[in-house]
Amino acid sequence: MIEVCAALIEENGKYLVAQRLPCAKHLPLYWEFPGGKRENGESLEECLKREIFEELDVEIEGGALLGQWSYHYSDRQVVLYFYEASIVSGKLHKKDCHDFKWLRPDEMEYDVFPPADVPVIQRLREKIKR
Repeated sequence: MIEVCAALIEENGKYLVAQRLPCAKHLPLYWEFPGGKRENGESLEECLKREIFEELDVEIEGGALLGQWSYHYSDRQVVLYFYEASIVSGKLHKKDCHDFKWLRPDEMEYDVFPPADVPVIQRLREKIKR
């Protein structure tokens, strides 16, 4: 099982999403909430901060855990932890991602995101309906 932390960074109703590299072994060029795999001995918060810095060159502050979901791909099982987060320093750069952009939840198309991200997109869409 692979543990993954992802950041839900929101500004003005839009969320930061990153595009996986074309050379990624799993789901190349899919859009996703930025984050990545937890390393041995690393806390979830440490993982989140490290991954965001490695991908986008910014430092973040993690907030509340929005949710945890498991997903079984044909070749792997992942457990994803989605945290609310905010950028505290740095300027966004594509360091270890193909691209990034800001999207409203209703602009996020399910078929260009990993299936494991769909439950959080649905939850964000429900949140804005309230």
